[in-house]
Amino acid sequence: MNVQPLPPLAPSARMRWAVVRSIVAGLRPASILEIGCGGGGFGARLAGMAPRYTAVEPDPTSYRLADERITPRGGTVINGDHTRVPAGEGYDLVCAFEVLEHLAEDEAALADWVRLARPGGYVLLSVPAGPQRLGAWDRAVGHFRRYSPEQIAGRLTGAGCVRPQVRCYGWPVGYLLENLRNRIAGRDGAQPGSTVEERTASSGRQLQPSRRLTGAAVTVATAPFTLLQRLAPRHGVALVAVAQRPAGTSAAGAQAEQVLEPGQR
Repeated sequence: MNVQPLPPLAPSARMRWAVVRSIVAGLRPASILEIGCGGGGFGARLAGMAPRYTAVEPDPTSYRLADERITPRGGTVINGDHTRVPAGEGYDLVCAFEVLEHLAEDEAALADWVRLARPGGYVLLSVPAGPQRLGAWDRAVGHFRRYSPEQIAGRLTGAGCVRPQVRCYGWPVGYLLENLRNRIAGRDGAQPGSTVEERTASSGRQLQPSRRLTGAAVTVATAPFTLLQRLAPRHGVALVAVAQRPAGTSAAGAQAEQVLEPGQR
């Protein structure tokens, strides 16, 4: 089967991927489950980082695109949410990028996700940072909230994980990109009559580069910033958090959040 080049990533996703790739490479999982893979931008990359990669995506349009991108790389994509994951599966790594903020009942959803990780496995998340910065773009794409490092660490420990590690990313150019998105959303607004669910379904398709040349330009333009953000792991417009499901049955002994320093996983 002919495998197409990796799909292009938007600037914010490119900076996020720089952090995520380092963490996944350090964990070296044999199996990965991605919840809400969108159009498969990350999934196409993650499928090459583990012998077994599975994703779920509830939006039919995004699912079809993800399937086209991921299946040729040996991964599996399921049209549905996490409840469609085959029973009895346990994954070394369960991840969800820019998903949790779209869910009204985020604590309950995260607890369900953690149970899909094998005992001793890991949960990896990315979410927008700064509750005080909830703006027009957040509302336009169906965000219920943004998170502080302490809040996302607390969500993970509350869901039964231990040793959460949290770092910010996107400094400094992410602030400019966020301002531009808020301006666009403030000008265009949410689609009249649209529900949160409809805005969420379309969120992963907005402002996404579709051409290979555009993706290459984004890669070149953001390369300096993917390096620069390593200097400020406590500052940025979004968060990446990773925590472990205890090998035993008890989550006792969960530690307070830490901020990942440059070079740490």
